[in-house]
Amino acid sequence: MPDTAASLPEPVGEARGTDRLGLLGRLRHVEPVALVWLLLIVALLFLVVAPLAKLFAVSFETQGTGEFTLSNYVTAYGRARYVDALVNSLTLGLASAALSVALAVPMAWAVSRTDMPGKGLTWGVVMGAFVMPPYLGAVGWMLLAGPNSGAANRFWRWATGAEGPLFNIFSFEGLALVIALHSFPLVFIFVKAALDLISSEMEDAANILGAGTWTAMRKVSLPLVWPAILGAFVVVFLETIALFGTPALIGIPARINVVTTQLWQFFEYPVRVEVAAAYAMPLLLITVGMIVAQKLLLARKGFVSQTGKGGERRPIKLGPWRWLLFAWCALVGLLSVVMPLGILVQASFAKAWGRGISLDNFTLRNYQHLIFEHEMALTSIWNTIWFSASAATMAVLIALLVAYIVQRRLVPFGDALGFLAMAPFVIPGIVMAIGFYAAYASPPLALYGTAAIIIFAFTARFLPIAYANSAAAVRTVHPEMEEAARILGSGRLHAIVHVTAPLLKKALLGGWLIVFIVATRELSAAIFLVGPRTRTMSVLLYDLSEAGNFEVLAAFGGLLLLITLVLVGIGMKLVGRDFMLRRN
Repeated sequence: MPDTAASLPEPVGEARGTDRLGLLGRLRHVEPVALVWLLLIVALLFLVVAPLAKLFAVSFETQGTGEFTLSNYVTAYGRARYVDALVNSLTLGLASAALSVALAVPMAWAVSRTDMPGKGLTWGVVMGAFVMPPYLGAVGWMLLAGPNSGAANRFWRWATGAEGPLFNIFSFEGLALVIALHSFPLVFIFVKAALDLISSEMEDAANILGAGTWTAMRKVSLPLVWPAILGAFVVVFLETIALFGTPALIGIPARINVVTTQLWQFFEYPVRVEVAAAYAMPLLLITVGMIVAQKLLLARKGFVSQTGKGGERRPIKLGPWRWLLFAWCALVGLLSVVMPLGILVQASFAKAWGRGISLDNFTLRNYQHLIFEHEMALTSIWNTIWFSASAATMAVLIALLVAYIVQRRLVPFGDALGFLAMAPFVIPGIVMAIGFYAAYASPPLALYGTAAIIIFAFTARFLPIAYANSAAAVRTVHPEMEEAARILGSGRLHAIVHVTAPLLKKALLGGWLIVFIVATRELSAAIFLVGPRTRTMSVLLYDLSEAGNFEVLAAFGGLLLLITLVLVGIGMKLVGRDFMLRRN
């Protein structure tokens, strides 16, 4: 007889049960951290790749139908006014970057290499200019150097009897100067960090060969930090062409149209997001082109300032010339911080800012109006705090995980994740905002005007800051500490949370505070994405400037500065005096 037992089919239920148990067994061996890596990839695709891909696609779409077309580019660059705006942006970027270098390089050299007095005061000037939002400084200079009613011009007429203004801020020169006065800290940070690495032996060698102090500085010290100067120049150029607030406040009244203000006009009713996307594309290409040009200029050249031998760094004694350098630093501080901040404080407590300082012109009414009567003031403060805090938390968390993957080489595509984390650095904020609008304003997500789209845009915008900070911090922790935890039975995710993160908490807190502070003053991205109830302080400040109520505007700017200074004070207490000025 045939073996009936052998001929019977295997029970289907048992087979499925065995397969199911096998699948569960395989899943049981998958570490939870693998799911974190997957979520990380999804987050980077959502924050960086999708908005830019959508922006590129929309620039070739016909509004309403979605059909392929080149008409958006024809419209965007078919009028001389639009082309002039691009040329104005490029010229303004070059002028502001050159002015920033001229202002900052002597200051950086004086603080790093010489016996100039008042170095602490100079650091305070740099910090003050760095903390003050550029558009708030622009408002201060409007009150100071407006051609008719500016305080400095009124004093000039009174003192000299002249009829014309001493300086008209509503000009191309005025616009470039105001931007430079709030961009030079970036150059200072880059150049000083590079100068601090140069040994005095190189300058001594030049002196032995007959070079004086100024010749050694010009032919030895500065050429060695040329990469830092060029890098800072590029950063200021890119920041300038992407800036919206200052060009809008000063450029529009001066009839100087730039790319960012032109993009803003494309978002006026009816919104032409397809044309805006096409118009933004060259801005992105220019940004990438500048970074490529920087690398080409530095290729095949040596700028080594440190060797295996120890080097002594002694301050250069300048004699009476040190007071000239101090006067230069004081002048920059006067123009960038003291004068604009002083006029803003005076205006915030004035019934009419043009009447000057007097008891009968003093009032607290402006602050009372903002705190107790204005319908959006307190709401915008709350929005700014929680939008910025949420974005800072997300950015630091994503950046830490990406930096950990890249530094520990956990996955084959780790470098690609690092590239995506740093990609927003070369994407102007205004381009990123338009990308988010194009990708997520419409259904199915329909996030336009919500808190979510602003938080996501802020996270993407400042992710490179958090990543640079986290990457530098992760490099300081040796992998053997995590390996010891894993030998004792800890999973990788558990080791990250309980071993690595606590060791990095000070650096991560510093990165969080920097992202939070810069997010509180962000205007270029916010103004394209806010709704009626999601206005931030920076957007409300711009709205108040358009209304012409400079007394209330100055008071509101004072509140923003107060919040920023409190945060900076917390950062100095917890992380260190110069936590915002470190360069990792």
